[in-house]
Amino acid sequence: MELDPFVLARIQFAANISFHILFPTITIGLCWLLVFFRFRYTITGDRNWEYAYDFWVRVFALTFALGVVSGITMSFQFGTNWPGFMERAGNVAGPLLGYEVLTAFFLEASFLGIMLFGKGRVSNRLHLISASLVAVGTTFSAFWILSLNSWMQTPTGFSLEDGVVLVESWPEVIFNPSFPYRLAHMLLASLITTMFFVAGISAWRARKKVDGPATWKVIRTCVFAAAVLTPVQAFVGDMHGLNTFEHQPAKIAAIEGVWETERGAPLTLFAWPDEETRSNRFAITVPKMASWFLTHDFDGEIRGLNEFPDAHPPVAPVFWSFRVMVGMGLLMILVSWWAAWSLKRNERAGPRVLTALSLMTFSGWIAVLAGWYVTEMGRQPWIVYGVIRTREVVAEHGGGTVLATLLVYLFLYAFLLVSYILALRYLSSKPAKSLLAGQQLVPGSPAPEGGTQ
Repeated sequence: MELDPFVLARIQFAANISFHILFPTITIGLCWLLVFFRFRYTITGDRNWEYAYDFWVRVFALTFALGVVSGITMSFQFGTNWPGFMERAGNVAGPLLGYEVLTAFFLEASFLGIMLFGKGRVSNRLHLISASLVAVGTTFSAFWILSLNSWMQTPTGFSLEDGVVLVESWPEVIFNPSFPYRLAHMLLASLITTMFFVAGISAWRARKKVDGPATWKVIRTCVFAAAVLTPVQAFVGDMHGLNTFEHQPAKIAAIEGVWETERGAPLTLFAWPDEETRSNRFAITVPKMASWFLTHDFDGEIRGLNEFPDAHPPVAPVFWSFRVMVGMGLLMILVSWWAAWSLKRNERAGPRVLTALSLMTFSGWIAVLAGWYVTEMGRQPWIVYGVIRTREVVAEHGGGTVLATLLVYLFLYAFLLVSYILALRYLSSKPAKSLLAGQQLVPGSPAPEGGTQ
């Protein structure tokens, strides 16, 4: 069997970015949650908030380390597997990645040590400021990475000279048409992923009877935040979809499974897209609803995949990834509202709610990965949409070489991911030290030194 190095290189990049994105998605949101914990302790003096900070800052440190390590691998990918990308689009990609280092990495590196190890060594105010600046740094990192990725999706502010991209307007490059929607969508995704991640682990601790007063403060904070943020994400996602409909019609056609250009296109809930017959098998549809969602007109026109015979993405993976993302998003709304309603009625949620939150611990990862696959596969066959094709910039490696490195990556990533989850289980299984002189600590009461969440 002949190995196609192009396909293998794409799979390798997908594996690298799928592993890497798991950790920044948590660290961005978790860092802001830690700032909230620290702020609450500062203004209330309630030591339970400090204990919540002490517990989750360890999880943050572990997650941050894996994000940095896997991010280095991503940088290598541009040189090892995709050198043509930097040769042709490096005038955009290079500076934007450099800005990330200057504004994000330097800021994080300057204050991360104080955030992680400064307790008791610096004032509480400086500790809070340091945590806040690290959170700002993680957000700056997302800003620049998403600016570059958005430019690759909706390129503006450039010209071509002998096939090489030259920048004509940096504001147009940075603030390209899809950037505001992608930035808002990803930051919200990070916050929601974090809320379910933290609430899920905290609920697991409550089920295992190793929780303390701070655990329930954390659960309530995350559940109510998720109940507010999830419907906001649905609204932002709709706006993002309308932007994509305007600038990347082939991607929308694949998402909706629309083959022929038509007015009053039905919304396809489920189907099996068949690229050989150019049709959807076993389709379940709702008449005219796709046109209404995308054009706000029941008779609005949607361009079909057949208008892009050699320039549309693989249909089935994009079609199903989008439905996984939306389905998981709807489930997150339902679970967060149910948990919020339960906590509104009672100080502590019942076992069924705790079980549901525990099962949803990594739900954000599933939604983020599915959304990222829609974004990246939906751009194909372009690496810079409408400008540079992906196949034009791949390195000329043999299939065996790429396969060998791919297998090494997959083994390493599987090992690291399992180790990460086991480390989380170990940290979460420690009982909370909430007893002082035989008296159980209650929320809002003074806490003993050395207490935990």
